[in-house]
Amino acid sequence: MTRELEFTVADGIARIVLNRPERMNAFTFEMIDDWAAALRACRTDDAVKVVIVTGRGEAFCSGGDIVEMGERLSQTPEQRKRELTERVQRVLIALEDLDKPVIAALNGVATGAGLDLALACDIRYAAAGARFAETYVKVGLVPGAGGAHFLPRLVGLSKAMELFFTGDFFDAEEAKRLGIVNQVFPAETLQEEVEKIARRIAKAPPLTIRFIKRALQQSLGNTLRTNLDLISSHYAVVTASQEHKDLVHAFIAGRGAKKG
Repeated sequence: MTRELEFTVADGIARIVLNRPERMNAFTFEMIDDWAAALRACRTDDAVKVVIVTGRGEAFCSGGDIVEMGERLSQTPEQRKRELTERVQRVLIALEDLDKPVIAALNGVATGAGLDLALACDIRYAAAGARFAETYVKVGLVPGAGGAHFLPRLVGLSKAMELFFTGDFFDAEEAKRLGIVNQVFPAETLQEEVEKIARRIAKAPPLTIRFIKRALQQSLGNTLRTNLDLISSHYAVVTASQEHKDLVHAFIAGRGAKKG
């Protein structure tokens, strides 16, 4: 890992911190590579139950570094396509492959690809002062980091088009109203509140959490009958686990104790 991205694991929680505060956490390719690598490590590490992604300083992520983009203006279309598919979009694939909850703690500004990478996370919480925008149109770009996929699913096609076509900023409360963020917290307590939620999830039965995430993801692209078939298979597996049996016995014993 480079100094531009911090990755730690403790008490069941993996923490990915974007660490270029002097550039509003605009990402470099090295930072993106580390981000994808950290997510892949979370996938195979049984000690990780939940992942938090956040930014250092006053921004979550302002997207790709425009100065770095300026240095690549003479590249061929093939090279520009490859920089997305082989670098930036690797984060999106790693997120899709990770069947553990990923929480984005939006501590400040998230724009362009920075916002889109947050949209790819499972849950988003924002600081009260955070601001967001799909700013691609302002630099003559298209949303290459998954925004065209995720945003319409959250806010509807027409609203997504408006946000992309105008590039206008909107605040945390509007993001909550649109369904882009789940909750808004005071900036000074955002990380504390997110940690509380992450600890609750980390204590939940991990196999159950993983199958619920899979079922919800699969539901978006399948028919009802396919989804019912898949969930019945998930159900068969989790009910055979010792974890499920222990929790059922504990629940029954607790109910009996209350009656007594």
